[in-house]
Amino acid sequence: MSASLSSSAAFAGDAPFYRGDVQKEQPKMGLPEAVKNVGIDQHLGQQVTLNLPMKDENGNSVILGSYFGKKPVILVMAYYECPNLCTMVMNGVFGCLKTVDFVPGKDFDVVSVSINPHDTPALAKSKKDSYILGYHQADHAEGFHFLTADEPAIEQLTKEVGFRYSYDTASKQFAHASGIMLLTPTGVLSRYFMGVEFSPRDMKYGIMDASGGKIGTLADKLVLYCFHYDPATSKYGAAIARILRIGGVLTLIAMGIMFYIFRRKAKAAASRTSNLDSTRLQIGKA
Repeated sequence: MSASLSSSAAFAGDAPFYRGDVQKEQPKMGLPEAVKNVGIDQHLGQQVTLNLPMKDENGNSVILGSYFGKKPVILVMAYYECPNLCTMVMNGVFGCLKTVDFVPGKDFDVVSVSINPHDTPALAKSKKDSYILGYHQADHAEGFHFLTADEPAIEQLTKEVGFRYSYDTASKQFAHASGIMLLTPTGVLSRYFMGVEFSPRDMKYGIMDASGGKIGTLADKLVLYCFHYDPATSKYGAAIARILRIGGVLTLIAMGIMFYIFRRKAKAAASRTSNLDSTRLQIGKA
């Protein structure tokens, strides 16, 4: 029996998605076994598989790629009976998007995929309806999609996006980290935002980056040029070199304008002096 437990524990330590099949006493020091392999690894630039089979909140069979092709996608990995963290993450997404200029369904889509293969479309619909109602997004409901899937599709997607989780059989809950992903219209991972609260500025810039510059005003794009995404902090910070470069260009333009104005003024003054001298000469001859 002890040998069996030992081999299972070894498997749990090596497996990227340990489900808590082996429960041990809580360690006196360190993390519980169920959360040791939990986290989010940033797979920036990686393509996700778009033909993964899913079910939408109405029970229709779809593929993940149904929500890609034209717009960036905010991807939320969660499960719909989560008592704490998933709700906080989803609240963070909806709360952030209320102050972002872009429109769900028009400029981007939000796709939530449950990591629990036992979640049902009916539960997904109930969860979606509660958020749509609570955050007054009825006019943009078509931009939010709450999906469920079978275990193979869930495992493949979570591996591709770097979402490491486990299932704790003692509490009958999933242990997972908090964060969301932004993907390009073609399904390439573009940005990660960690935590449960998301900066509207970072979200806006992330959507613009993921769109390939296809959305946002000229002023937005100029401001975005002055910022760069830092994967270590999952935030946008000032790009000093770019700011200095723009400052230098603007200085040269300003100097050029000033030179042009001074030159025109000098020419005008010279012309007035020449005309005055000519007039005086004519008066003298008269």
